[in-house]
Amino acid sequence: MSTSDLITKILARDRHALYYFYRTYTPRLSRFIKSKIANPQDAEEILQDTLMAFLEAIRDFQGKSGLETFLYAITRHKIVDYYRRRKLKQLVFSQAPHLEALISPLIGPEEALDGSLLKEKIQTVLSRLLPRYRQVLLFKYLDDLSVGEIAEKLAITFKSAESQLFRARKAFVEIFLSV
Repeated sequence: MSTSDLITKILARDRHALYYFYRTYTPRLSRFIKSKIANPQDAEEILQDTLMAFLEAIRDFQGKSGLETFLYAITRHKIVDYYRRRKLKQLVFSQAPHLEALISPLIGPEEALDGSLLKEKIQTVLSRLLPRYRQVLLFKYLDDLSVGEIAEKLAITFKSAESQLFRARKAFVEIFLSV
């Protein structure tokens, strides 16, 4: 299947094309990511983020590079983001590790330098969230629970936990930008 055919079919929501894409590229990307990231769970999360980013960016693919080149560029960016968040976590988020995943794209250099103000801002944002959203975010980023574990703790379905986590992240970002 040619690259342009594959992209056209994926954009048309062709399940077979998406399956072909997944089957073809996922093992390669997984090996590449695992060569850069030691933790298997982090590597899997980066893989999933890469695949989602690809699906979001596929409309912008113009064929100026190969599909694989495009895909690996996205993967490299996701790996860099991973290390950037990890470094920020070590420097700033000793009390609430992992919350940087929500705000790293939002903070400017001034805020990054002043860790104590940033911690206060995070606490303010968390206090303004709906209790359910706050709970889901704390499970995910403070307790480092997977979506499945959050679903179990809250006695809801996996899909519901995933949806609540998405909405909670969105609410966090909106409040963070307004504070």
